Order: sequence, then C-alpha cells, then structure tokens
Amino acid sequence: MKIAQVAPLYEAVPPRLYGGTERIVAFLSDALVDLGHDVTLFASADALTKAKLAPVRDQAIRLDPDPLRSDLAAHLVQMSEVRRRVGQFDVIHFHVDLLHFPLFEDVAGRTVTTLHGRQDLKDLSEAYSCWPAYPLVSISDSQRKPLVLGNWIETVYHGAPTDLYAPPLRPRGDYLAFIGRMSPEKRPDRAIAIARRVGMKLRIAAKVDQADMAYFRREIEPLLGAPDVEFVGEIGDAQKSDFIGHAKALLFPIDWPEPFGLVMIEAMACGTPVVAWNCGSAPEVVDHGVTGFLVSSEREAAVAIDSAGRLDRAAVRAVFEARFSAVTMARNYVDIYQRLAAGGRKADALRVVQRS
Repeated sequence: MKIAQVAPLYEAVPPRLYGGTERIVAFLSDALVDLGHDVTLFASADALTKAKLAPVRDQAIRLDPDPLRSDLAAHLVQMSEVRRRVGQFDVIHFHVDLLHFPLFEDVAGRTVTTLHGRQDLKDLSEAYSCWPAYPLVSISDSQRKPLVLGNWIETVYHGAPTDLYAPPLRPRGDYLAFIGRMSPEKRPDRAIAIARRVGMKLRIAAKVDQADMAYFRREIEPLLGAPDVEFVGEIGDAQKSDFIGHAKALLFPIDWPEPFGLVMIEAMACGTPVVAWNCGSAPEVVDHGVTGFLVSSEREAAVAIDSAGRLDRAAVRAVFEARFSAVTMARNYVDIYQRLAAGGRKADALRVVQRS
C-alpha cells in the first residue's frame, strides 16, 4: 500500500530526547516499510526514517534555536504539501490532532487520525461534531471515554522495535526510576515520596517544559538536592536500556487520564516491572502481578515495590514482545488501512455510477 504518515513538527522523528507522538510515528513508519509498504513521512528535515521523507521544515520546532517562529504557520505549510499530494496515497495517516479536519473533508474516508492526547478538554466535543466523517483511532479504550460521539473505529496500542531496548544481563535493582515530564499530572513529587517511603534512591530523567517551570521551581527543585534523589535531565533512546533496565521498578504515579504512557512499555522492553497508578490507560497496559502492579496509594506502591523484585524479568520482556512490538502495532494499522482503502474504492465506484 501507498501510505502517508503526517507527524507533528514539534520534535524530530524520532525525538532526540523526550517525546512520545513523534517517536511512535518513527516506529510505525519504519515497521510499515519493513512489512513491504510504500511509506512517505511528512515531517521536519531532521527525521531519521526508512520511509521516503517529505521534509516540510528545516528542523523540529522545540530544539530550533531561533525564537522567532510560528508553530501554526509551519503546520499549515505541512498541510498544504500533504493536500497537494493527496492523490498519491491509498491512505493518509494523521497524527496532528484535528488540525487537518477543515482541509481534507472530501477524502476523509481515506484518512486515519490517531489521537495521541487527552480528550476531556473543553471545545473538543463541539469540534468533532463538526467533522464526524473522519475515522478516529484511540491509543487506549480509556482515552475514548470523554469523547463518546467520536467516530472511533479501533484502538491500537503503541509499540516499539524489539531491538531498540534490551534488559541488562545482571540488573542491579538498587534504585527506582521515573521518566516523563516535570508536570503536576505526572506527579514526580509522588515518585519522590514513594521512594523515600521505601528507603530507595530515585533517579529522575525528565523534561521541564516552560509551561511547567513554575511548578518545577516551587514543588520539585527543592527536593532535588538530597542524596536520595538524582535528576539527570532528558535522555534519549540510547540511554534508556541502562537507565530503566537497572532499576528495581519504574514508577508511573500519574494523576491524570493518561492516554497511553509509552514509558510503561519501554520499561517492559527492558524487563523492568512497572508500578503504576490505577487510572487512565494503566490497567490496559500493565498486567497486574506479571509486568508490574496497579496501585492507588503510596502504601500500596511501597508493597508493590517490594513485590517487584520477585517478578520474572524475562516474563516482563516476553509480554512486551507479544503485545507491544512495533510490528504488532503496524499490522494492526495495516488492517485499518486496508478496510478504509476498500471502502474508498467502493465509494469512488459509486460516484462514477451516479455521474453516468
């Protein structure tokens, strides 16, 4: 199949450091190529991909040193280029929320829109009611709940390449790990409290967005000077096997309706159990008692951390390979693409009959 992948322009594909959506677009694009499909990736020019790259900006927005830039203008240029080439593809897969909705209504049936963010925001329901024809894919069943009127056609869980992360041969298990954003909903403060409750060191690899800077300065930075908390900043894929793999457990103490939580399957790929708050997508991703534990309090988290040391790390890795590989994700999307392409061909044939 001829497939277009349309990525956000905020991060490189894949991101050099923190980043979720663009990382998934990278994994998906490469896996589709490996499966024999003709894939074109619309992204910034610093993308590293097996697909045919259609660069629409010189570099990703977040790490661009030029402060005088327009995120909206960059994405509109991208939409214009996709629109110009729309006839070249069987299916166009968008990962840019609903930015493309006003521009592709006439071919909505040949598009897939994967929603990567939370759907409980004001105005979203009204927007989706304006464009009901676009097929939507959720990244967890939980993500759908606030948007019951969405044209949901499937849930496809994220996946990662099986050769990207690897469990260490002799994991030390002498610290706990936290990866994410330094934001109130990710609860790094809760991770610190849990680590101190069990008397273990916590290593934090996290991004500090400008929007979260006040929270970081007020709530988190005063806690980072202690010897039991190590803040290493953002890390890329090359550092994750070591950083996560040697941890006794990955802490995922979220306080929001997490749509998926990519770091949970990254931990599984490293053989590391996940201790996750029982909300959002976590119950769909973590197999309680097998790949980690679902908890609802710091006391439960402390018990789970003690139990995490007795989980079979090889079994944790095996679940990742079975449920969350990039190839599994790509095959699930191919099934969707084929259904949509077949439906589009039938619709085109019907229009020809009607015109004649």
